[in-house]
Amino acid sequence: MPRDKTANHIRIMAAAREEFMEYGFENASMRRIGERVGMTAAGIYRHCRDKEDLFDQLVAPAVERMNAWLDAHTTRSVSAVREGGNLWQDTEIDMMRDLIYPNMADYRLLLSKAQGTKYENFLHDLVEDHQQLMQEFLPDLKARGYAVRDISPKELHLLLTAYTTAMFEPVIHDYPMEDALKCLEMVEAFFMPGWKQIMGF
Repeated sequence: MPRDKTANHIRIMAAAREEFMEYGFENASMRRIGERVGMTAAGIYRHCRDKEDLFDQLVAPAVERMNAWLDAHTTRSVSAVREGGNLWQDTEIDMMRDLIYPNMADYRLLLSKAQGTKYENFLHDLVEDHQQLMQEFLPDLKARGYAVRDISPKELHLLLTAYTTAMFEPVIHDYPMEDALKCLEMVEAFFMPGWKQIMGF
């Protein structure tokens, strides 16, 4: 469904965000969203197919921004290895600092209120995607002479899950920005030396 930019749609999106944040997707009510903006539920349905489409309209832009950052990061990393550049010019830590934490409300909605939607396993799916990329990337590093450590898929999944969970915990628990950034510094100090060791740096 095309994204509507009318005043009514903007009001509906704001009311839906409040409703989903308060009740979560499963317990959110289209009737209550309508009441928040002085419309009937039927009026709301002129702006979305159903409740899940309404939720998707709220979180899809955040997912798209994150995927765009990760795609660009992957391209930069592959190019760096193949052309002898700096593989560590940026990491997921930079994504958290520059993109996720400044938009914490959007990502908290995505991660904490999506039970019952296609996003309910978002972090797990993110880990699975990252694992697939790393399992393709590590042999390339090894072939180019890096002292890559042998690591099983189960071990890699465990480490990626721990890393991803740690980065997103401040979002899920709605930490103030200052606290979130301090935690991110700790995550970086703890995990990055280990990733470098695994990749043979």
